[in-house]
Amino acid sequence: MTAPKTGVYICHCGTNIAAMVDVEDVRDWAADELKDKGVVVSRDYPFMCSSLGQELIQKDIEEYGLERVVVGACSPHMHEKTFREASSNAGLNPYLAELVSIREQVSWVHTDKAKATEKAKAIIAGGVYRVAEHEPLEPLIAPVNDATLIVGGGIAGITAALEIANAGYPVHIVEREPSIGGHMAQYDKTFPTLDCAACILTPKMVDAGAHPNITLHTWSEVEEVNGSVGDFKVKVKHKPRMVVEADCTGCGICWEKCPVQVVDTGFESGLGYRKAIYVPFPQAVPKYPVLTPDDCTYFQKGTCKACEKFCPVDCIDFTQTDEFVELNVGNILLATGFQPFDARRIESFGYGRLPNVFTSMEFERLSIAAGPTGGKIVLRDGVTEPRSVAIVHCVGSRDKNTNEYCSAICCMQSLKFAHLVMEHTDADVYECYIDMRTPGKGYDEFYNRILDEGTQFVRGRVAEVTDSLRYPEEEGHEGRLIVQVEDTLAGVKRRIPADMVILSTGLEPQPDATEVARMFGVGCSSKGFIIERHAKLDPVATMTDGVFAAGAALGPRDIPTSVSNGAAAAATILCRIAQGEIAMEPYRATVDAERCSGCRICNDLCPFSAITFDEGEMVSEINPKLCQGCGVCVAACPAKAISGSGFSHEQIIAQIDGLLAYPGNGAAGVPTDEPVEVTA
Repeated sequence: MTAPKTGVYICHCGTNIAAMVDVEDVRDWAADELKDKGVVVSRDYPFMCSSLGQELIQKDIEEYGLERVVVGACSPHMHEKTFREASSNAGLNPYLAELVSIREQVSWVHTDKAKATEKAKAIIAGGVYRVAEHEPLEPLIAPVNDATLIVGGGIAGITAALEIANAGYPVHIVEREPSIGGHMAQYDKTFPTLDCAACILTPKMVDAGAHPNITLHTWSEVEEVNGSVGDFKVKVKHKPRMVVEADCTGCGICWEKCPVQVVDTGFESGLGYRKAIYVPFPQAVPKYPVLTPDDCTYFQKGTCKACEKFCPVDCIDFTQTDEFVELNVGNILLATGFQPFDARRIESFGYGRLPNVFTSMEFERLSIAAGPTGGKIVLRDGVTEPRSVAIVHCVGSRDKNTNEYCSAICCMQSLKFAHLVMEHTDADVYECYIDMRTPGKGYDEFYNRILDEGTQFVRGRVAEVTDSLRYPEEEGHEGRLIVQVEDTLAGVKRRIPADMVILSTGLEPQPDATEVARMFGVGCSSKGFIIERHAKLDPVATMTDGVFAAGAALGPRDIPTSVSNGAAAAATILCRIAQGEIAMEPYRATVDAERCSGCRICNDLCPFSAITFDEGEMVSEINPKLCQGCGVCVAACPAKAISGSGFSHEQIIAQIDGLLAYPGNGAAGVPTDEPVEVTA
C-alpha cells in the first residue's frame, strides 16, 4: 500500500527546543530517511504555532496535496487544537494531523545535544509511522440542556449561579448545610480591605435566594449522577427539616421556645450554643429552620413538642423523611469548598489540651459582633481579656508531616487577626511565621500597615506550645502559655509568654472529596483536590466533559480567587449553553459485540463509568458521550474486543515501529508488513 503524502514540520519554539535539538538536522533527516514512509516535504520554523507557521502548513497541504501532517513541537495539551484547525482550514481532516512532543519529552529533559537530536528523530519517525494509520474522524455532537447544577453554596458557587441566572438560564444549587454562604458567612472581616464579610456576602445570598432562575436545594446532597455532557441526570436527596417550608414564615418562635441547648460545633465552631431547632445564623438563606432529631427531646423521649405547640402557622412536621428529586442538567459545577485543618493532629501545639489555644475559625467567631461573645476577644473563661497573643502561621501547611502545600490564606488571615486583636484589646501581638507571603493586590501594603501598628514579628517555625508549669523558674508567667520558637533572624531560641495562642490553620479538601469526585467522574490529586483539565489554560474545567470546578475544591483559595473561579466557570458554561450543542473529541472506545465474552472486566475499570452491561445480549456497551478515550478498557480486555478510535492497536504498533526503525536506536526495527504479537 502506498504511503500517504506526509508533511513534517519542526518547531524551534524560540530556544526551548532549538537550544538542545539540532532542528535543521532533524528536518533534513526526516526529508531523506522517511521518504519511503510518504514524507514529501520537511520544514522547520522558529514558531510553528504562530499565524505564519500555520500558513506554511496550509500552503503545503494545498500545494503538495498532503494527506497527513506531523508537527514536532510542544505537548499536544498546548497546541494540538491549533494544528488541527490549521489543517482543517486547508481542507484536510483535522484528525489526520499528529503533534509529537520534542520539547517536554526531549529538549527539556536532556543535557546532551547530540543524544537529544537523535531522540527527536526517533519521536518524529514514530509520529510519521503512526499518522499513516490514522483515519478521518468527525467530532461527536451533543445537545446541551440549558440548566446547570452547582454543588456547593459558598461564595464561588453563589457567584457562578448569579452569573448564569442573570443570563436567563435555570440553576440548581445543592448545599448540604441549612443555608448557603459557606465559610465566608462565619468570618468577621475580609483582608486586605477589612470589609465586613457579612455586609458583602449577604446581598449575594439574598439575590440567589430570591432569583427566579435559581432553585436552592439546601440541607440536601447529591446521591447519584448519570448521563453525560449536555444531558446529566442527577438524583438529589432532601434531608427532612421537620418544617413545611411552604408555610414557614421564619418568625423564630420555634427556636425561641425550644428548651434544648446544644453546643454548636458547626457555625459557631464549638464556642456557642444553638437550639434543637435552629437557623445557623440570622442572615441565613433560606430563612427556614432545621430540626435535628439527635438533639430533639421529642425524638429522644417522645415528649416536649414545644416548637409545634407555639408555631403560629402549624408548619412543624415530625413525620418528614428523606425526599428525592431528579434534576436534568447540561453542565455541573463543583464548588464544594474546603474544611479547616484539624489542629489536634499537631499535638505539640496543645490544641484541645490547653484551653486558651484557639484555631483561626474559633478566633473569627470570637471577634465578630454577632458571635458567641458579642465581639469581645476573651479567653475560654468568657471574661478575661488577653494581655499578649501569639499567632502561629502555617499550622497544617508547608509541613511534610501534614500538608506540604501552602494554604494561600494563612499569612493574610494571621495579619488580619493581629489587627483585630489590637483593635479590640490592648494586648501585645506576636506573629510567628516561616515566610511572609503577601502576593495579592494590596496585600503587601496591608502587611506594612500591621507592622506600623506595632505587631512583633518572629521569623521561625514554632516548635511547641506549653503551659507555664513546665517552666516554674520563670516568674510572672503563672497561668500563661509559653510559645517556644527559634527566631532565625536574631539567631536565638525564644520562649514567648502568651495568654492566648491562635493557630492559623490551613485548608484541606472536604472529608468526602474523593467520593464526590468519583461520583462525578473527575480526578483528584493525592491530597483530595479536584484536578483541572489544564492548570494554566483551562483551570476550571475537568477531564470529564460538562463537569467544572471552582474555588477551594480545586485547591487553597482566598475569596477574590474563588469569586474569579466562579465567574470563569460560569462564563465557560454560558458559552456552551449559548451554542446549544457541544462538539466532543471522537476519541472513543467501541466494543465488538461478536468478540465480547461478557467477562465484565472493563465495567469496573472505567474511571468515567462509561461502560454498562447488556444483560439481554450479555455484552458490554460503551456510552460514547461518557467515554474519554483513556484506553484503560482497551488494554484490559482479554478478548481484544475493545478498540479505541485514534488509538487503535495498529496505530500504537506503528508508532513503536517508527521509534525503533532508524539506526540511531541500535535496532533494525520491525517491518510494518509483518504482524506483531503483543502480549500483556
